[in-house]
Amino acid sequence: MYLIGFLEGAGAHFLDLIGGGIHVYASFAPVPLQVFFVSLAVLDPTVVVLVGRLRSAGVRLASGVMMLDVIANWIVNWPQLQENPAWLLRPVGLLPITLFGLFVIATSVPLLRALKGVPVDLSCTTR
Repeated sequence: MYLIGFLEGAGAHFLDLIGGGIHVYASFAPVPLQVFFVSLAVLDPTVVVLVGRLRSAGVRLASGVMMLDVIANWIVNWPQLQENPAWLLRPVGLLPITLFGLFVIATSVPLLRALKGVPVDLSCTTR
């Protein structure tokens, strides 16, 4: 689930950047959040690689990224939510980001415990 969610996020941010350039988020986000949203084009694939390689750092990074992503999205969507609470129920946007963020946070500790017993192969060769 982590890989699917972060691949989807990376794809969405890449498409945003391709379609709107580096300032694609300028119309609705303050500069620090714009920088964060742009950085997700690098952070999301990094999570995919690290989690895919069963690295605990990937799970920790996933948790941090999703915590910040949920907070940032709530900040930029707050005005629309105040005006129209049904904004939360859109199938694309705040609700799925929030649910995925809660999933990542809720599963991070059990996943980290499970990864403790996984041997780490530092070589890049296949056997």
